[in-house]
Parts: sequence; structure tokens; C-alpha cells
Amino acid sequence: MREPSADTPGPAGATAPLRRAIGPKLLVLLVVGDILGTGVYAVTGKVAGKVGGALWLPFVIGFGIAVLTAASYVELVGKYPKAAGAALYTQKAFRVPFLTFLVAFMVMCSGLSSASAAARAFSGDYLRTFADLPPTLVAVVFVLALAALNLRGVAESVKANVVLTLVEVSGLLIIIGLGVYAAVTGGGEPARLVQLDTGGTGLAVLTGVLGATGLAFFAFVGFEDSVNMAEETEHPGRDFPRAIFLGVGITGTVYVLVALVSSLLVDHRRLQGSSAPLLEVVHAGGATFPPTVFALMALCAVTNSALINMMMASRLCYGMANERILPRAVARVLPGRRTPVVGIVLTTLLALGLVLTGEIEGLGDTTAFLLLCVFAVVNIAVLVLRRDRVPHRHFRTPTVLPVLGAAGALVLAGPLADRAAEVYVRAAVLVAIGVALWGVNQLVLRAGASRARGE
Repeated sequence: MREPSADTPGPAGATAPLRRAIGPKLLVLLVVGDILGTGVYAVTGKVAGKVGGALWLPFVIGFGIAVLTAASYVELVGKYPKAAGAALYTQKAFRVPFLTFLVAFMVMCSGLSSASAAARAFSGDYLRTFADLPPTLVAVVFVLALAALNLRGVAESVKANVVLTLVEVSGLLIIIGLGVYAAVTGGGEPARLVQLDTGGTGLAVLTGVLGATGLAFFAFVGFEDSVNMAEETEHPGRDFPRAIFLGVGITGTVYVLVALVSSLLVDHRRLQGSSAPLLEVVHAGGATFPPTVFALMALCAVTNSALINMMMASRLCYGMANERILPRAVARVLPGRRTPVVGIVLTTLLALGLVLTGEIEGLGDTTAFLLLCVFAVVNIAVLVLRRDRVPHRHFRTPTVLPVLGAAGALVLAGPLADRAAEVYVRAAVLVAIGVALWGVNQLVLRAGASRARGE
């Protein structure tokens, strides 16, 4: 049966549809490009500082949680191929507008905190390889440049994503190649790979591993953003299952290999002290490779992460506005370009606020925490929505997977994970902002309803 299309004319007064410009190959690259990037290039050292030489372990656990939740997203995006992602699924499952708004707001803020972490990473040690510039100023200019590209259109943004994805994948393949070279030539210290150093014993080991996994999970975020591009994908029901599973599988394999190589070649304390941990791996690799070239690749990687996150956040605003969660004006598109101009402006302002008030590790951990909470809701929603039948065929995940996904997400988001207090404070402030915006929106809606009754 034919799957729904956003190109089909809507009812009178509906907002203009987004342009379907993303085919299956571009979609795979979009997912891979969104997942790869800031996480592995910037926070690998911080993860090593939490867990020690067994750096690969948090990435393996994070990979497992990501696969479980990806299966739920694949079922839901095939069932409801529209922008808004987790917010749409929450509303359909629970019919509680306030919960829907909070989930949508948390997803949007997670994308913005991820992009802000990327902006901070861009202005850090990788850039200092070329020039010593004011980090905050660089991060602000970086966010504004991404907004300009986002306004140009999804086709231009996705094409830029293709180029940057190929560059960042090449950089990670170089790291893996250095590991192979070290193994063949007898370099590195394999004994480090099984060393757990969490700063304690017993329960401290568990909390240390969970805390490291929570931070490492920041490297896996991205596939959930791609579902917000459903209305700009040519055949979402057909293409999304393959794209998401391939994307998560490719990136998970690469991450585990990079973590193994990093720990093999560099002591975890040295990795922890650097904001450019993979550059430390290049220096220690033993093979001749220009560090400046790798630094440039890393800058491309974090640029790609930020670009895609900003794209997704603006599309999420568009989707929420169409669902009447945000004012209808937020769904306004730029004439000619048909990009969500109001959503882009709004998300850019919020990203600038985060850039000015956070650093890489805190912003990355905030991203992971917010999304783990959302993933728990999505995994439950997919089970609730089994009672809702749709007229077109779609992927159906085995029931056990969302059950395990919800449990895993709740454990990683819970108090057992060794997470800095600032992460909870930042998340609480963001949620408070969301509650305030919800209240304002309700007042506007009620005022409009009163005027309509008066007429």
C-alpha cells in the first residue's frame, strides 16, 4: 500500500509542505554523519577518565542501548512518517499535551546542547593547532554560520553533510589504521584494555562504568534526530529502517574500534587531560601522519554534528507547531527556500545561550541525560501504540527490545550513574524554561479561543 506523502495537498490553511529532497543513500549518510562527530572526537578522553583503560566497555554498552531504542524509532517513523519525532509518538500514545510538550522540548534542547558542545569543541584544542583565537567568540560565530547554511535549504545542508561525513569517517579510519599498525609492529600496551579505574571498588565500579556509559552515549545520539526529516525523505517507510540500523551499526563498530585503539596507544590519564584526545592518539601512533591534517578532519567532524543537530532542532520546531504544541507561526517557512525560518531563528538563539553558559563535557552529558529520559518514554510509547493500526505496512520490532531499551535508558539516566550535579541543574533549568513556555502558549491559545467565541 502506498505510504503517506507530505507532498499531498493539505486542507485549506495548512502550512506549506517541506521539500522531499532526501533519498536512501543521502539518508544513510545523514544518520551516520549525525551520530559520528563531536562525541567520539571530543569526549573520548573524558570517558577514559571515568573508566580507565577499559575505554571500549562504555561504548559497547552504549551501543547496545542505542540499538534497542533505534528499533523503536524505526517502527514509529514507519508508522507515522511525519516531523516531530518523539513528541508526535508521545502525543499519540498518551494524549497528555503537557507531557508531549516536555518531551518535545527536551529533544530540542538535547539537539541544541549537542550542537553547542560541538561549537565548544570546534573552538578548542583542534582549532588551536592552527590559530589561538578567543574560544567563546569562535563558538558564537560558528553557530551563526550554521544558521545561515540551514536557511539556505535542506538540499544544501545535506550535501554539506555528505562531504563532512566522508571527511570525519576518514579521520576515524585513520585512527583505526594506526591501531592496526601498532598491533602489527608490537606497539601500544594491550594490558591497558582490561584495566578498570573508576576511583573505588564495589558499588563505585558500577557507578563509574554507568557514568562513563552515560557520557559515552553522547557519541551515539543522532539517529533520533533523523526521524524529524521524515517529511523531507522521498520514501520514509521504506528507507528509514535500513538507514537507521545501518547508521547505528556502522558508527557503533567504528566507536568501539576507536576506543580500543585510543586505550591501546595512550594512557587514560593523558586522554582525560586533552580536549583533543584523538589528536593525542595520532601523536602516539608511531606512523607518519600530519597532525594538522587530522586536526582539520576533526574540525569538519564537529561542524557536521552541529549542522545536523541545528537542522533537526529547527525541523522539530516546525513539527511541533503543526501539532499545535507551539504557536502556528513557528511553522512558517521561508518563501522560495521552503525552510522553517522561524524555527531556525528560535533554535539559533537558544544554542547561543547554551554556548555562552556551558563547556564540552557538561553540555555533552546534558545531551545524553535528556535523551535517555526521552528514550525511556519512546520505548514505552511503541508498546502502547501497538493498539493503533495504520493502513500502510511498516517495520515492527520484537516486543522484548523496547522493554529492554526502556529499562536500560532509565538505569543510565538514574542516580546510579556517576554524573556531575551541574548536568541535573542544567536539565532542570531547561525543563523549567519549557514549563514557562508551555504556560505562555496556553494563555495565548485561550485568549485566541475567547476572541473567537466573542466574534
